[in-house]
Amino acid sequence: MFKQLAAAASVLALVTGSALAEPVKVGMITTLSGGGAGLGIDVRDGFLLAVKQAGNTDLEVIVEDDQRKPDIAVQLADKMVQSEKVDVLTGIIWSNLAMAVVPSVTAQGKFYLSPNAGPSALAGKGCHPNYFNVAWQNDNLHEAAGAYAKDTGYKNSFILAPNYPAGKDALTGYKRFYGGDLAGEIYTKLGQTDYAAELAQIRASGADSVFFFLPGGMGISFLKQYADSGIDLPVVGPAFSFDQGILQAVGDAALGVKNTSQWNKDLDNDANKAFVEAFQAEYGRLPSLYASQGYDTANLLLSAMAKADVKDADAFRAALKEADFASTRGDFSFGPNHHPVQDIYVREVIKEGDVYTNKIIATGLTGHSDAYAAECKM
Repeated sequence: MFKQLAAAASVLALVTGSALAEPVKVGMITTLSGGGAGLGIDVRDGFLLAVKQAGNTDLEVIVEDDQRKPDIAVQLADKMVQSEKVDVLTGIIWSNLAMAVVPSVTAQGKFYLSPNAGPSALAGKGCHPNYFNVAWQNDNLHEAAGAYAKDTGYKNSFILAPNYPAGKDALTGYKRFYGGDLAGEIYTKLGQTDYAAELAQIRASGADSVFFFLPGGMGISFLKQYADSGIDLPVVGPAFSFDQGILQAVGDAALGVKNTSQWNKDLDNDANKAFVEAFQAEYGRLPSLYASQGYDTANLLLSAMAKADVKDADAFRAALKEADFASTRGDFSFGPNHHPVQDIYVREVIKEGDVYTNKIIATGLTGHSDAYAAECKM
């Protein structure tokens, strides 16, 4: 079973009859241990599920654990490019790791398909023809949260996020579409688990709402402490702090919270229905948005492999750009900077039996791209 795959394992897929000139070797560097491991595990499992379904012997995947450390990610990328001779890299969850790895590997002629991290620096002036983001540009889900807050009538938000590239993009995105006053703006330490000081500031701020981006264990800690604090302000956030793998740990504290995502398990399209069913059957749990992103990333790669030889970089790049695959999100295309153009939804945390999950309640932004594409010259 793929769920038992250890770091550094190599997965050779089974056969389909696609006509491919050259095998494709993929290096997946993702977070499989320590804080945030659940995100990397879901990306990995979604990706490998699509590989298994395709059954293509011309695709080899090597998986390594970056331990959420930039220096480890760089070492692994160097090994994969120089020793393993991979054609494509993927898997990174965290934007600081992406900034350490992506510019180097694309400069060496390798393709990078991001299943998660979407720092603004790689969407604008730092864009590259070999870099494709299959998730979102970092600001996007936060922009939808800001739009929702504005539409709801919030006028004095207190906002916080970790002090790293994705955190800065998050607050920038929220402010871009929110347009109201700020009762406070805080950058917390990456990996922080004690939010007593921040909660005291929120309580004293006079805010009418709270927006936060705290992925993984940071979000679990904050939400639990927020619920225990007795602060009675509505919370808005991106899906990263209200996703399937997190909600079970948070519990009732998350019920009713509105959050934004480009994906949810109840999206009504054939590809998504099949994905949710297959993921549950393979792994015995509901998929998260990270799993859907890994799955879509693999299917994008497979669609390009069906049309072009990876050794013909121009043809393979053009095949990737076409995005000719059935996305779990429904409509999906790339903008001029190789970042998604897609709908972003507003979700509400609910409980189905004993399982905490989300349901879509509205479309937040339709056919949304990103604010940096005009800066991309390629």
